[in-house]
Amino acid sequence: MPHCVILYTPNLEPKLEMGALCRKLADAMLTLRDEAGKQVFPTGGTRVLAYPAAHYAVADGAKDYGFMYLNVRMAAGRSAAVQKEAGDKLLDVVRQHVAPWFEKELVGITLQIDESPGQVYDGKHSTLHPLFNR
Repeated sequence: MPHCVILYTPNLEPKLEMGALCRKLADAMLTLRDEAGKQVFPTGGTRVLAYPAAHYAVADGAKDYGFMYLNVRMAAGRSAAVQKEAGDKLLDVVRQHVAPWFEKELVGITLQIDESPGQVYDGKHSTLHPLFNR
């Protein structure tokens, strides 16, 4: 279930190295542990996906502003401390990744974590989970 979906303005593409950022975020997700030492994001379920916006409008449009939105979904049951640690760690990964050019650009970055309590339906069909649950 742990998914990180990134939406971003395509004007960031030349400097973003999105494939590398996706891998860094997935690797960071896989290192997180809860208070009992259990992996927060299961290896077989961790996915990071990125999409440039086909159309966008940011702020007043006076300049070619950039924006990146990261939405992380996790299953219910994690403590507030674990949720905060996950958010802080993932935002830090993004901050380090964009550091070489961030101060020279007009860009906003938002990272949100959503919990999915009370899902109406959560169907899965995967050969990945068994691979990592041995």
